[in-house]
Amino acid sequence: MKFAVIATSAALLLLSGCQVSSDNESSTAIQPSTEQTAPAVDTAHTSQNALDWEGSYVGTFPCADCSGIKTTINLHKDGSYAMKETYLGKENATFRSQGTFSWNEAGNVISLSGIVGSPNKFFVGENKLFKLDGDGNKVSGPLAEHYVLTKN
Repeated sequence: MKFAVIATSAALLLLSGCQVSSDNESSTAIQPSTEQTAPAVDTAHTSQNALDWEGSYVGTFPCADCSGIKTTINLHKDGSYAMKETYLGKENATFRSQGTFSWNEAGNVISLSGIVGSPNKFFVGENKLFKLDGDGNKVSGPLAEHYVLTKN
């Protein structure tokens, strides 16, 4: 019985310490912020100004009617490029083009001038060029890894 009286007294003491606030009173409890902040994005560092992108990139793209298209792109600091494409398994099927390239506003995608009939944009990554599709997106699906050129 003595235990029940002590337990009841302790419970009443604890409950009397709690404060219930009405809607009209301000609560002193910390309220979570409903304001959402965007994640911090480092706009000062881009592929264009933070990566060592100048150099030669090589790889073999898939081909519908040949063994593959061995592609080499040389990017130069002055904004010029030279590209060589060899259609493997076909005779006299090497094509060369050259010109200039430009960066997108975000500084992570280049567009090659003078390319007609196929996508001419590449996402510039660390020692890699990722060929973009006609809509400017990275190629996805089972062949995605074959649309990457690696820096020599």
